[in-house]
Amino acid sequence: MAPNKAWTLASFPAAAVREDNFRLVESPVPVPEAGEVLVKNLWLSLDPYMRGRISQQKSYAKGVEIGDVMTGETAGEVLHSKHPDFAPGDTVTAPSGWQLYGCMSGELLTKVDATRVPLSYYLGCLGMPGRTAWFGLKDIGAPKSGETVAVSAASGAVGSVVGQLAKLWGCRAVGIAGGSAKCDYVAKDLGFDACIDYKAGNLYRDLREACPKGVDVYFDNVGGETLDTLLRVMNPFSRIVICGRISTFDQAAPYGLKNSGSILVNRIKLQGMIVFDWQARYAEANRALLDLVIAGKLKTRESVIEGIENAPRGFIGLLKGENFGKQLVKLG
Repeated sequence: MAPNKAWTLASFPAAAVREDNFRLVESPVPVPEAGEVLVKNLWLSLDPYMRGRISQQKSYAKGVEIGDVMTGETAGEVLHSKHPDFAPGDTVTAPSGWQLYGCMSGELLTKVDATRVPLSYYLGCLGMPGRTAWFGLKDIGAPKSGETVAVSAASGAVGSVVGQLAKLWGCRAVGIAGGSAKCDYVAKDLGFDACIDYKAGNLYRDLREACPKGVDVYFDNVGGETLDTLLRVMNPFSRIVICGRISTFDQAAPYGLKNSGSILVNRIKLQGMIVFDWQARYAEANRALLDLVIAGKLKTRESVIEGIENAPRGFIGLLKGENFGKQLVKLG
C-alpha cells in the first residue's frame, strides 16, 4: 500500500496564508486498533473556518499546533474496521484532516448513502455547510414568509443554501457576491430575486435598490465593511446571523463598525452561529436537505482541485474568493 500523505502546519501565518505555512509529510498507513476504523479519503473539504484554526487567537475550538495535521472533514470509504458498526466498503464522512487516510474511533464517523447523491455532497450542501445554513437561517434568522433575506458570499457553500431555503420558505432572497459570473449564477441558476456584485458598484446604493423595503434577515458570512453596510438597511426588529468573517482574516487591525447605532435604534438581534451547537439535531437537517436535493429543489455547485499536493493552493484560493461554490480536493 502506498504511504499516507498529510499536510501539517509548518508555521503560523503572519498575515495572508502562504503555501510554505504547510509541510507535506509521508508516513506508513496506520493500522486500526480495537474500536477504530481505517478510512481511505476520497474527498477533502476546504472551508473558511480553517483560517481561524491557524491564527493563534482564542476561538470556539482548539487550534492547529505546529506539526499537527491540518484539520478538515473528509468523505471516503472504509478499508478496515475494528468497530462493530462499520464494515469495509462503507461510505463515511470523518474528521480525518488533510491526508489520504484517516484512522480513528468509529464514534467519530458518520455513515452516508452515496447511492442516491454524489459522495462529495456530504461535505457541502448535505454536510456542515448545509447544516449551518439550515439551523442558522431557521433558528436564528427565523424568516417569515414575505420578508427579505440577504446573504453574503451567496455563491458559496453556505450562502447558496441560505438563499435557496429562503425562497422555499416564501421569502425574497437577495445575494451578495463578487463578480458578474457568480451573481449571474446566484440569480439565474439558484433563483435568488437579485444578486449584488459588491466589486462593481456602491454596495449601499445597490442594496437600497435591491431591497426597497429594507432587510429583515441578514446572514453574514464575511463580516467587516459588508456587515457595516447592511446595518444601514436593516428593518426594525430584524435579525442578523453572524456566521463568518472571511473578509477580516488578514487585516492588520480589526474592522470597527461605524453603523452600530442601528442595532439600538432598530432593535436588531445579532447572534453568532457555530453549527456544533445544534449537534443533537443534525438528523433533522440531514433528512430535510437530502429530500430537497433528491427532489431537485436544492442545487449545488462544486469547485474541485485534484490531488492532495494541491490542498494548500486550493485553501488560499478559497480565502481569496477564487472558488465558485463548495471547494473540494479530489483525493481518489
